[in-house]
Amino acid sequence: MSLTYAELQQLLLKQEGELRSQLESIHSEVREDGVGYSNHIADAASEVFEQARNVSVLQQLRRSYEDVQHALQKFEDATYGICESCGALIDIPRLEALPSARYCVTCQTRLEGKR
Repeated sequence: MSLTYAELQQLLLKQEGELRSQLESIHSEVREDGVGYSNHIADAASEVFEQARNVSVLQQLRRSYEDVQHALQKFEDATYGICESCGALIDIPRLEALPSARYCVTCQTRLEGKR
């Protein structure tokens, strides 16, 4: 059974809250990890690796959060579910799989082929 646009909006709002919570958690970890000093080189290397991983995760979460916010703004603008490239409606199964999708499958495939 397909989700309605209202259900997709609720899903996006839930994702927004979860992503915000994860971002806050990672932010506090990055701040805490940057404070200490280690006396052992292996510990220092582990700390550097962990901090780099946290920064990478933080960047990924930020992108996802921005995508969700963009999708929610499209609800406000009454343009949610419309491909930003060709203007066609994005199929509901695609929106169910990726509620923050900006492009229909055809345009997304074309954009990925250009990379």
